[in-house]
Amino acid sequence: MKRQRLTREQSQDQTRQRLLDAAQAIFMKKGFVATSVEDIAEAAGYTRGAFYSNFGSKPELFLELLRRDHEEMQADLDSIFEEGATREAMEARVLEYYSNMHRDNKYFLLWAEAKLLAARDGRFRVKFNAFLHEKLQQLSEYIREFSARAGTPLPLPAETLAMGLMGLCDGVQFFYTVDPQNVTSDTAEAVLAGFFARVVFGRDVGQ
Repeated sequence: MKRQRLTREQSQDQTRQRLLDAAQAIFMKKGFVATSVEDIAEAAGYTRGAFYSNFGSKPELFLELLRRDHEEMQADLDSIFEEGATREAMEARVLEYYSNMHRDNKYFLLWAEAKLLAARDGRFRVKFNAFLHEKLQQLSEYIREFSARAGTPLPLPAETLAMGLMGLCDGVQFFYTVDPQNVTSDTAEAVLAGFFARVVFGRDVGQ
């Protein structure tokens, strides 16, 4: 079978995805600071020139990597609001999503490193904070959408709940990642399920 030739746009997208995949793997192993542009390009099978043809800098690629994770999260959250879903079904999907997210540290360590980099690098901080603000706005919209569809009044403004939720998830994932013997998966799930049941769903845990 004759191999289909990629268009220029498809080829460039393939190159970008391979560079992002390589960067993710190396960042997880060595960290952002210790990883060079050459490390990323070599691991992806490209030259330094190919890297700079797709990304202006290593921090720019880092933000793109985080954005890719954010888009995956958006797709998961969108699935909660499938047409015709009952309140019970939406609540179950929310609990399933957030109660299991602590197990996936594929991106958690990258987000933690991005926050450290933002605290130390003023130029990166500006772009990272703009991205975080965008994430908070989108999560606030999801919370408002859930409240409207499920008929559950919000106990606090959506923006406040969004910030609290992000902080809670980060904290639980941190404890689970660094101290899994004492903060077990069951403990992490209980904390997140309790938060949603009491604060978001407005009912006692176990109901």
